Amino acid sequence: MKIRIDRFLCHMGIGSRSEIKKFLKTCRVKLNGKFEKSPNTQVDIDKDEILFDDEIVIYKEFTYLMLNKPKDYISATFDPKLPTVLELLEFPYSNMELFPVGRLDIDTTGFLILTNDGKFSYNVTNPKKKVNKKYLVTLRDDISSNQIESLENGIYFEKEDFTTENAKVEEISKREIYLTISEGKFHQVKRMLEYVGNEVLELKRVSIGNLSLDEKLELGEYREITNTELEEIFK
Repeated sequence: MKIRIDRFLCHMGIGSRSEIKKFLKTCRVKLNGKFEKSPNTQVDIDKDEILFDDEIVIYKEFTYLMLNKPKDYISATFDPKLPTVLELLEFPYSNMELFPVGRLDIDTTGFLILTNDGKFSYNVTNPKKKVNKKYLVTLRDDISSNQIESLENGIYFEKEDFTTENAKVEEISKREIYLTISEGKFHQVKRMLEYVGNEVLELKRVSIGNLSLDEKLELGEYREITNTELEEIFK
């Protein structure tokens, strides 16, 4: 496939169209070993070698990042008052127009995917696709067998006229559980525990589908998700 070199570099987060024109004029871009100065030049993304500041730029139609979300960041692309998860990204990802897949509450940590693939985002977040999300939940009170049974049998949210399904509880200790759900209603995990008479003190998403959060990622850190890992999400 052939596209203009300025579009190629813009898509890969090197800069805006106007910035890329400056980069081309100031000899920061090489095409097949030679400096390229024209933004109109067509490049073959499968055959041509493009370098920016002597670093190879490989074209990818879509980008997928695994982020270990810290507290105090919201899952949005913009907010006038609060910091968003996109502010954690550095170049070139900060220029790629990525967005969060679903959301985690501002005080919730853990696995959040950032991408520019709208279809992928839809498939992960659509409840009909039944992509499970697993959370590590720290509770205020000891969890009882009755509470576990209620959580797994389904909680009715009157406001939305909606009953949760496919929930699974794994007891780690009396005040710490794994809770797996396939939906993603507003504050769902917190509301489910509140419904059964308990309270969430700490909440961390640890997996999406069959893909777990990389334990090597510190809070605020991220890395690209491999093609093999993407397949794990939908298994």
